[in-house]
Amino acid sequence: MLRGKMKAIVKHHRGYGAQLQVVDIPDIRDDEVLIRVKMTSICGTDIHIFTWDEWSQGRVSPPYVFGHEFAGEVIEIGASVSNVSVGDCVSAETHIVCGTCRQCLTGQFHICKKTNIIGVDKQGCFAEYIALPAKNLWKNPSDMPLDIATIQEPMGNAVHSVLAGEVLGKTVAIIGCGPIGLMAIAVAKAAGADKVIALDINDYRLQLAKKMGATHLIHSINQDPVEITKSITSGDGVDVVCEMSGNPTAIQQGFKMATNGGRISILSLPSKPVTINITEDIVFKGLTVQGITGRKMFSTWQQVSSLLESGKVDVKPMITHRFLLSDFEKGFELMIKGQCGKVLLIP
Repeated sequence: MLRGKMKAIVKHHRGYGAQLQVVDIPDIRDDEVLIRVKMTSICGTDIHIFTWDEWSQGRVSPPYVFGHEFAGEVIEIGASVSNVSVGDCVSAETHIVCGTCRQCLTGQFHICKKTNIIGVDKQGCFAEYIALPAKNLWKNPSDMPLDIATIQEPMGNAVHSVLAGEVLGKTVAIIGCGPIGLMAIAVAKAAGADKVIALDINDYRLQLAKKMGATHLIHSINQDPVEITKSITSGDGVDVVCEMSGNPTAIQQGFKMATNGGRISILSLPSKPVTINITEDIVFKGLTVQGITGRKMFSTWQQVSSLLESGKVDVKPMITHRFLLSDFEKGFELMIKGQCGKVLLIP
């Protein structure tokens, strides 16, 4: 069994920032594997934790290693592990579920009431090594590039959000063009959406949205998103709204722009409660409102794999920066400023 020390990014205190520290390489249990992390990437959730917003203050307990998106090589397996072997390239479903609650027993593992999330509730992957339950691993094709393998988990969020209802022939609005929003644009196009409208307040990310296949771009400060979307849809409104921004004003605009009988899928994590006019913007419009958490285990992973392998979704244009793990602060700074697509870190 591997022993010793490793470099890791540690959320070291209940405040802004994080530190690169030397910590113990984790031990594994009989049902776990030890993975050498080859590449990892920064998620919006990691930004919540790094900046220490209201959501993270009530959820995480420093000090601990955070981060949850990665690809790596299995280097040790526990005594009871049979689904992966040493040398396999793997990524991970980051929700560790109980398997015994009502949701798990009815196949709804993604909404397990006792979920622990890697890098949020448990030690994460911003490190040289990570120990994980074997049941959470997804074996990657041997020829899959590491940068693609690393971002399958967040792509799963995009796939789950977009494909939570009918998309073919419909008008789809993606509010918030961070990395998951950018992937959602490509997924909506691949799924046969008629129009894909990208909304953001960041010109850099709107241009990335165009590269990912958006048919219309809306700068939500310089333009009125509700009026523009009505114009694009001949006054009817948007069939499907995917909310990825977490901004209260943007969320309210999403409900206004949705057509009667439309769908709103909300993946974002607003740090504070958001006021919605339920009477006018949900009930009288007959909207379907969905909270999206994680990925369906493991059907969404299969969809992600198929979309990538078929070439129907190309995620390369939204991977914009790569840094060594030791330079993580540069990546977080770009994410906070919104001057990037997906940022990868290399241990």
